[in-house]
Amino acid sequence: MTVVGLTGDEAVAHAVKQSKVDIVAAYPITPQTIMVERFSKYVADGEVHTGYVCVESEHSALSACIGASLTGARVFTATASQGLALMHEMLYIASGLRCPIVMGVANRALSAPINIHGDHSDMMGSRDSGWVQIYAENAQEAYDWTLMAFKIAEDKEVQLPVSVNLDGFIISHCMEGVDLLEDEAVDEFLQTRQPLFTVDPEKPITVGALCFTDYYFEFKRQQVEAMQNARGALGRVCKEYKGVSGRDYDVLETFGMEDAEAAIVCLGSTAGTAREVARKLRAHGKKVGVVKLWLYRPFPTEEVVAALKRVKGLAVLDRAISFGARYGALCSDVVSALYRLEDCPRVFNVIYGLGGRDIQPSDIELVFNEALETVETGVVKEPSMFLGVRE
Repeated sequence: MTVVGLTGDEAVAHAVKQSKVDIVAAYPITPQTIMVERFSKYVADGEVHTGYVCVESEHSALSACIGASLTGARVFTATASQGLALMHEMLYIASGLRCPIVMGVANRALSAPINIHGDHSDMMGSRDSGWVQIYAENAQEAYDWTLMAFKIAEDKEVQLPVSVNLDGFIISHCMEGVDLLEDEAVDEFLQTRQPLFTVDPEKPITVGALCFTDYYFEFKRQQVEAMQNARGALGRVCKEYKGVSGRDYDVLETFGMEDAEAAIVCLGSTAGTAREVARKLRAHGKKVGVVKLWLYRPFPTEEVVAALKRVKGLAVLDRAISFGARYGALCSDVVSALYRLEDCPRVFNVIYGLGGRDIQPSDIELVFNEALETVETGVVKEPSMFLGVRE
């Protein structure tokens, strides 16, 4: 393996290059642009034999990817924020037609007001669109998960699109050392796609037919089953990838949870800050821990429950707002997972980092202290708190 300095966007582009993708269709939008810009250079320089489709919008980009995927091609696209919102109609079509497309998403705030910085509003707004959703903490994870995403998506028991999410600017534009696999190792890990069905004039099939009340429900039930199968496929792929790379992945990662009384659950780049603060607090005798989810959809209910069942005070961090709901999306899922426990943790929601607002170690320490106070009193002072908001 070779260690190279890459931004998160560049790491994704390099993984796509090594994946021998047949078609890339995309439209540039900050902070995703570098993914497809770098890949277009690979195409122009003859480093890959990929069809690069220039389109007039993100809606068109995903439409082109759907058509290409249905012919049996391995397909990639990328987007962020308003671009993902413009794709929204096609997200459901991609999953409903069982297209194993991989999409890199440099998560960014949604307008209005206009903001180009990172939060999770874009993908959380599409969380029920039928896509497998993975969140990376850093550029290394963005590289690794992009390679694994193709294999998960194309698994014969899954056949669903996968999004690999990385925090805008914090990961997409920050350079760090990324341990790259040799091309031969990737070739061995990721074989050529073997589609189950293809659009072929010689062997015509019906795709996207009108479906009334008699069968529509059955199609949706099959998608549910495919999403459930994605959990098992991810486990198999992660195990195989560890054999190739030496790096260990699963649905989630924990720190200090063996004896933690108070904990934080989060997604993405925040996990690194949370772990460092937890390490400091544990050195002072405070029993705190961190649970970072790599997999958000399908939601890993059993693993979340196993990680949190001994915790007494729990803060769930959401980098997006679910307007009108009691909790943010991640917190709602965590509460739903835990509610059957006889001794359920006292949970509160922390909304933070919207529009790219930085989260400092002191902010995380404040949250941990709030969770520890909840352990002592047995009472949640506020079900939701807004961290770092100017009054």
